[in-house]
Amino acid sequence: MSEEKLVRGIGRWDLAAIFINTVIGAGIFGLPAKVHGLIGTWSLVAFVACAVVVGFIVICYAEVASRFTGTGGPYLYAREAFGSVIGFEVGWLYWIVRVTTFAANCNLFVTYLGFFLADTGTGVFRIAAISVIVLLIFAVNIAGIKHSAAMTNVFTAGKLIPLFIFAAVGIFFIDPSNFTFDAVPEYGAFSSAVLLLIYAFVGFEVGVIMGGETKDPQRNIPIALFVALSVIAVLYILIQVVSIGTLPGLAASERPLADAGAVFLGTYGAAFITVGALVSILGNLNVGFLGSTRLLFAMSDNGELPAKLSETHEKFKTPWLSITLTALVIFVLTVYSTFLTALAIATITRLLVYATTCLALPVFRRRGDAPEAKFSAPLGVVAAVLSLILIGWLLTRVDLAKEGLPILIAAGIGLVIFGLNRVLGNRRKTAST
Repeated sequence: MSEEKLVRGIGRWDLAAIFINTVIGAGIFGLPAKVHGLIGTWSLVAFVACAVVVGFIVICYAEVASRFTGTGGPYLYAREAFGSVIGFEVGWLYWIVRVTTFAANCNLFVTYLGFFLADTGTGVFRIAAISVIVLLIFAVNIAGIKHSAAMTNVFTAGKLIPLFIFAAVGIFFIDPSNFTFDAVPEYGAFSSAVLLLIYAFVGFEVGVIMGGETKDPQRNIPIALFVALSVIAVLYILIQVVSIGTLPGLAASERPLADAGAVFLGTYGAAFITVGALVSILGNLNVGFLGSTRLLFAMSDNGELPAKLSETHEKFKTPWLSITLTALVIFVLTVYSTFLTALAIATITRLLVYATTCLALPVFRRRGDAPEAKFSAPLGVVAAVLSLILIGWLLTRVDLAKEGLPILIAAGIGLVIFGLNRVLGNRRKTAST
């Protein structure tokens, strides 16, 4: 049903741009300093370890996604593999992740904007800036998927150009003496650094949610995933190499890329990187918003949320009510929150969502009635098992009382919503017969 309501306007390279935009957001502009403070030059190894962890997960996503043509991504895969209750929980928790992450990153955008306009970070000016950002993204997403994809392509170029210039120019100003591998970091510090860095690598799953609006998604999603991850991994490692090699005080820096850029790009280096950060965050906000609205659409289309949320605009063919509801929730959360809101919780919840997709791979392979995979991952079951082991390892660093409890509460609220909608739906069916 959903395929008839939506327009397939996302091509292969549009999709790759969406993956890049959802992954390269705010994290890479601050995390190089934080992980260097934890484990020093060994942070380079942590970046490689993160790329490997995410690589195994991406392999699982590529095969599982190649079985489907509809909207929903992780929610759709979990629903088909494990039933409607697990599927709803995955969709519900991931929607919470997306709206809270939007709120946090939108606040960071306003903070970076303060580099040029000092008053935007406080009072009425902050609310005005948030309003303009949310209204802009709302309008683009209402207007249609092609407009949103075009906006994403512009933001992808706008964020990659400054980062590639940072890496390409900075490589010639590296001081080799800044790299020291003498003291091997403790296990706890290294695993904490990897968990922290995961935030800079997550987000690719937003792109697979738009399967119902992607051209030939079963073939294009796997290719776009691998292209995007390759670009991101290489770029991140180069950025960390340049950051360590050009900024001796990296661990203490609040704006590591801007500070490092000022060293070798001159007076305007910090401003140049700050513009890149603004473009990067804005692009991330756009695709994150797009993915969260399509989750509501898919869950409604399957009868697990009110049917109104899957209605599409007659002219634009976009789920206008899901877009409007998400925009309102995001605006309120952004106004009443800060950048630090739910970032750790969002990362942990993402890992749990990733685990369901990785587990779905062997489940679908065993089932004779599963949709055919257009991409069969080499050693796919091995990749799934390794992914689950690595996710479990990362989750050992979780503070269950501080970060696990809010996730359990959110999951409980989701079950209540699911149950109420099921009861009300059954009553409507009974009344109509």
